[in-house]
Amino acid sequence: MTGSHSLRYRLILYELVFHPSALHEWGKLDSNLRDQFKKKLQERLVNPRVPAAKLSGQKDRFKIKLRNAGYRLVYEVRDTELLVVVVAVGKRERNTINKAAVQRE
Repeated sequence: MTGSHSLRYRLILYELVFHPSALHEWGKLDSNLRDQFKKKLQERLVNPRVPAAKLSGQKDRFKIKLRNAGYRLVYEVRDTELLVVVVAVGKRERNTINKAAVQRE
């Protein structure tokens, strides 16, 4: 076809990895919670930097919230390695999940 332009998209997927402590926390979740987080994580592997999910005071860290269940997952984006690193997973109560995330590098 002469005169037509093709439109190309290059989809970059980030790789998902877990901090060892976060993997332990992940294993303690019931399958329903894991499935909800998996669905959201799949979206974040395509677009990990969601401005509304940015954690204040923590560079390159974001959250996924399951409001109804009261759970939160904190992850770090490493653009140079194309990684999404799950840093902490757990109940949101008394800010313990954010404190755990800050301590994990």
